This record gives sequence, C-alpha cells and structure tokens, in this order.
Amino acid sequence: MTKPKVIVIAGPTASGKTSLGIKLAKRINGEIISADSMQIYIDMTIGTAKPSLEEMQGIPHYLIGFISPDERYSVANFKNDAEKKISQIIEKGKVPIIVGGTGLYIDSLVLGIEYPEIEYDEKYRNELMKKAESAEGLNKLYEEAKTIDPNAIEKISNNDKKRIVRILEVYHVTGKTKTELELESRKNGIKYDYKVFAIGMDREKLYDRINRRVDMMIENGLVEEVKNVINKYNKFPTAMQGLGYKEVVEYLNGEFTKEEMIDIIKQETRRYAKRQLTWFRKNKEIVWLDGLESQDKNIEIILSKVSDFNL
Repeated sequence: MTKPKVIVIAGPTASGKTSLGIKLAKRINGEIISADSMQIYIDMTIGTAKPSLEEMQGIPHYLIGFISPDERYSVANFKNDAEKKISQIIEKGKVPIIVGGTGLYIDSLVLGIEYPEIEYDEKYRNELMKKAESAEGLNKLYEEAKTIDPNAIEKISNNDKKRIVRILEVYHVTGKTKTELELESRKNGIKYDYKVFAIGMDREKLYDRINRRVDMMIENGLVEEVKNVINKYNKFPTAMQGLGYKEVVEYLNGEFTKEEMIDIIKQETRRYAKRQLTWFRKNKEIVWLDGLESQDKNIEIILSKVSDFNL
C-alpha cells in the first residue's frame, strides 16, 4: 500500500520558509503544519515570527499559538499532534506541507522517531536546572551528557540548557540514552512518505536578513510582548527561555543595555541558524533550495521532485 505523501520545507531562521510554504500551498491546494518549537505558544508572536492572518493569505495553518507559555510541550506531543493534522488534511483531499526549522520536530516525523512519554523526576530536573544557571555548572552538565550520550550531544551546542538537561533526564529516568531510545523507536517505521526540502543561502546574506529581522522585532514591540507575557502568567514561563525572549528578560533585569541586548540577540540568532544548517545537512535525503532564487523557481523544483503527487 502506498503511503500518503507529505512535503516538508525546512531551513534556518529568516530564510523565507514561511512565505515559500504559503505560496506553494496556494499553488497545490495545500495546508500548513508548523514545525517551530516557539510558534506553538500563545501570546508570543513578535519574537517567534508567527505569520499574520494577512500573511497566511487564507491558507490554514496548524500548531501555531495553541500552548500556554507556562506549559511543557514535548517532541512526542508534537509528533502526535502533527500526524493527526496530516491525516485530517489528507482526508480533506488537500496536501499537507510541514514548514519549520526545529530539527527535532522534523526528524521525529521524517525519521519515524518515537519519543516515549516519560514520567520525569521533578526533583532531579530542578537540581539540574539550578546547576545550569551558572556557566561553570552548565559546562559540567554538558561534559556529563557528552560522557553518557556522545551521539546526542554532538547535535547541540554547549549552552543549550534545555537539551543538555533532557539528555541527562532521559538517562536518569529510563536507564537508556536518548540515542538508544530513538534507535529502538525507529523500528516501527515511518507513517508517511515525506519529501524534504531545505532552504540554503549565502551565509553573509542570511546573517544580514537575521540582523534586519531582529531590528524589526524590536521596532514591532518585542520588549512589550515579553513584559505582557510575564505579567499575564504571573511568573517566569518556561517559554521565556527561548531565543530572543531570554535576552529581553535579562535586559529588563538590568543585566545589560538595550543596545547590548539587540547585539546579543543578533549574535545568538546567527549561531542558531548555523546550528540549524549543520543539523539539516546531516540528512542526505534533503533536496536543497537556494533561498536567493525566486520562489517561483524553487516551487518548480519542488514540484519536479514530487511529480508523483498527481497535483
């Protein structure tokens, strides 16, 4: 039996994934499922670069703005929700298009990785998070995670607090490494036939786009957005650890000036884009698109590669 087909558009931040996905959806009667681990949150719009209703141009978007910033949302949650949406879109006779830059989210689908729901040890997690508050403590956790699961740690940076803690948590609770669990889970196979595309771009051009995007976020009220989220949820939500938000919180706490905050966000976003490109380049099945080419040309490349969709 032929598996239903799904198009994936991945790539680094600010590379034009959103607009390309929307244009493609209009061309092929598609609907979009976001694979962005920050766009899931309610009340966090500017810093996550969520598309506006106007930008969506009438194309339905799913898994955007539906989780409270103080809730935990795992890769397992995403995979379950995304596959439900894929099924619903196919049942309507439309084409599912996954659009996003969160590598773990995309890999959970296209590689068929199951992330088991684990009952986490809150006391242990809190101990880890406390250690990770200092640079020295975080570095020790990174080295510990590297010893336990070198394959998993090579995919993340040494300051990625959330994912370093995750590697240690998984091993603490299950006695198995994250890599071992992923390999076991992939025996179940892949539910859909994914065709994955990623947008690449000259690094200097990409970095310039990132810098301009950050400036625009500040102009559009990112600082006010952060204040509103903190006030509304009456505590420091988990989501505030996200790129762009964490730096604004530190600025509000008087740790550096507004200009320093903006420079740090730009620098960290450029580093994040570099990590995203490294992540996606590991998948040799991905078809790369040139982000500096016209979207029409890139859409023709996509359609030529998925001609068996009978669109």
